[in-house]
Amino acid sequence: MPQGDYIELHQKHHGRRPDYEERKRKRVAREVHKRSEQARKLLGAKAKRFAKKRYAEKAQMKKTLKMHDESTKRDKVEDVQEGALPPYLLDRDQTQRAKVLSNTIKQKRKEKAGKWDVPLPKVRPVAEEEMFKVMRTGKRKTKQWKRMVTKATFVGPGFTRKPPKYERFIRPTGLRFTKAHVTHPELKCTFNLDIISVKKNPNGPMYTSLGVMTRGTIIEVNVSELGLVTPAGKVVWGKYAQVTNNPENDGCINAVLLV
Repeated sequence: MPQGDYIELHQKHHGRRPDYEERKRKRVAREVHKRSEQARKLLGAKAKRFAKKRYAEKAQMKKTLKMHDESTKRDKVEDVQEGALPPYLLDRDQTQRAKVLSNTIKQKRKEKAGKWDVPLPKVRPVAEEEMFKVMRTGKRKTKQWKRMVTKATFVGPGFTRKPPKYERFIRPTGLRFTKAHVTHPELKCTFNLDIISVKKNPNGPMYTSLGVMTRGTIIEVNVSELGLVTPAGKVVWGKYAQVTNNPENDGCINAVLLV
C-alpha cells in the first residue's frame, strides 16, 4: 500500500501533462462507445452481471432525476378583467403554473433518495476485519471462504439458514435482534418496538443486505402501537430510526426516531 499522497504532491509541485484535459475528454467520450460494445458482445454470466449493474445505475439515475424534477400543475386565474374580450379569446382560460410539493411527496422523495435529517450524520467506518471473523473449514482447516459476522444483525421472522455447505456468511443466533429501544425526540419517551427491516447501513450495501446493525444504521420499526397518524388520518405503521449505540457491546439496540 502507498504511504502518503505522493501523486497529489507531484501534481501540486509540477502540474499535469499539457494534454491532460484533452486526453480526459476523449477518454470520457470513448467510455459510452466502450459500454455499448460491451453490452453487445458480452455473453453468459459476464453479460448478466453487466446488465444487472447497468440496470441499477439507470434506476438510481431515474430516481435522482425524479427527485429533482418538481411536479407542477395548472391553476385557473379567476380575476375578472374590465372591458370586453375579443371573441377569439373567450374560449381560452388564462392559466399560471404553480409548484405543488406537499409534505408527503417531499418525505417520499427523501426516502427514495436515501437522505434523512439524522441525529448522527457522521459515524466511524467499520473495517472488514472488525466486521467479519474468518472461519477455517474443511478436513485440514485449509479453506477460508466462510465469514462469521461479529456485529448485531436482523434476519426477519421467516428466516431459514442455508445448508452449512453453501452458507458463506454466518450470523450467530446470540447476536440476532428483533426489538429496539426507540426514543421519540419530541415526546421524550422510549418505546420497545419491533424491527421491520434494516434500511441502510452507512458502511455499505453488503452490510445492509446482511442486516448488520452498527452505530448510525437506519432501521425501520413498527410504530403502530404509538398511535401516530398522517395528515390524511391514516395510521402510520412503519417509521425509520437511527441506531445511536454499539449493539454488540451493549447487548441491546438504542435508536432515535426520525420525525
